[in-house]
Amino acid sequence: MAWITKPSGTMKVDRRAEPYLTAAMQERIKGTILPRYENRMGALLPCLHEIQHEYGWIPAQAMQEIAELLGLKPSEVYDTASFYEEYWLKPKGKHLIAVCRSIACECMNYQKITDTIREKLGIEVGETTPDGQFTLVEVECLGSCDSAPVALFDERLHEWLTPEKALHAIEATRASGHHHGGH
Repeated sequence: MAWITKPSGTMKVDRRAEPYLTAAMQERIKGTILPRYENRMGALLPCLHEIQHEYGWIPAQAMQEIAELLGLKPSEVYDTASFYEEYWLKPKGKHLIAVCRSIACECMNYQKITDTIREKLGIEVGETTPDGQFTLVEVECLGSCDSAPVALFDERLHEWLTPEKALHAIEATRASGHHHGGH
């Protein structure tokens, strides 16, 4: 099998005039985060969290700014950010729906829940609705195996889900006006 390569070395990064890594964020990183780590690579994960908490995702420009601040190669920052599922490298919807697919939820047919949500929203797992309202993902475990199947709608856990309860949760989430925040 041949390796599929990406032209990341020549990739053009869309840039905005205003930096993502604000002066206040740089101050926090230098004053609070960096002193806790023996080397700058160790501080990378919390720096990525800083950006994601602020913007809800981590733009390529922000990764370049973090690399410059920490004295790392941009590829090291990108490799790290793209390795962990918790980091978002593209914008997500106002509301995040995370369906658990762990063994307990699998035994309780989480797939019915995912399928119901996919059909209702007209998107696949990993996609965002065209109106930017909902992003659907599946996650490994939400730690509520005794009440499977479960899903997070924004930061609210819904237990013992049925397709009907999932549809109700979508409407309740839409009506709430709240959003998922940075994660």
